Amino acid sequence: MGKNKLKKFADMETFSCVFQYPFAKLQEASFPLKGKWNEQYFHNSNPIVLELGCGKGEYAVGLGKKFPGKNYIGVDIKGARMWTGAKRVEQEGLKNVAFLRTSIELIYHFFEPGEVAEIWITFPDPQMKNANKRLTGTRFLNNYRKILVPNGLIHLKTDSPFLYAYTHELTRLNNLDTEVDTSDLYSSGLADDILEIKTHYEMQWLQRGLTIKYISFHLPQEGELQEPDIDIERDTYRSYGRGEIQMPQIFDEKTREREDEKTREQENERTREQEDKRTRGQEDKKTRRQENEKTREQENKNNKPKTTL
Repeated sequence: MGKNKLKKFADMETFSCVFQYPFAKLQEASFPLKGKWNEQYFHNSNPIVLELGCGKGEYAVGLGKKFPGKNYIGVDIKGARMWTGAKRVEQEGLKNVAFLRTSIELIYHFFEPGEVAEIWITFPDPQMKNANKRLTGTRFLNNYRKILVPNGLIHLKTDSPFLYAYTHELTRLNNLDTEVDTSDLYSSGLADDILEIKTHYEMQWLQRGLTIKYISFHLPQEGELQEPDIDIERDTYRSYGRGEIQMPQIFDEKTREREDEKTREQENERTREQEDKRTRGQEDKKTRRQENEKTREQENKNNKPKTTL
């Protein structure tokens, strides 16, 4: 681990606006501010708004500065990223912004029912292969119900056509009350002082020529939520690792063919391994049968009465 990251982790331990609670710590004791955020930390009765997967906390900090009449909490598991927003809060003395370092799956351990008024989900991983991990999927929505006020408001801001299409269909299928739904925010005329706040990743997507999607909807407390059962085309681009040039990369037909060929090779390799395993098993059985037959023959030979002359 680099010295810079170690320094950030050390700083995080000293920031009064940061609460770090991994699962192991929750097993030792319950979170002391659960149900008491306004009373014991913010010292007011203003609505609480969460930014889930906050990264560097651009929305939590930006909204906190624009709307002092609300309290904002950024939630993420990545401490080195969160350091950026937490540092700003400490330096600027923002009293209505805090950060919670934990897994989003554990969110209901930190808030009482009805303690949260709104949730922002900004540029999450679309989790195209696993609906249970999508932050707008039914599994997470049911967790949000445990902490939101009745008909609490959820905002999704994303670059992902896949996640946008999925969330759009989910709200339609479950008849959720939608306030805004646009596949191209900055060409829709809907962007305002709130929506024009741009995160680190949003700036990267815009530089790559991608459109930004936005949906906001109310989540009722009652009723079973249904998962969309439709085929959604997967995103045709990927994010890049650190140090790589952030440029548009749309997969062409040859790229997809190479990926398909790689997948086929992997499947063929697994098939060959399974066949080899079956063959070895059959050979082992044959060898054991032969050995057992030889043993029986030897026993029969040893037990045969000897002829006396």
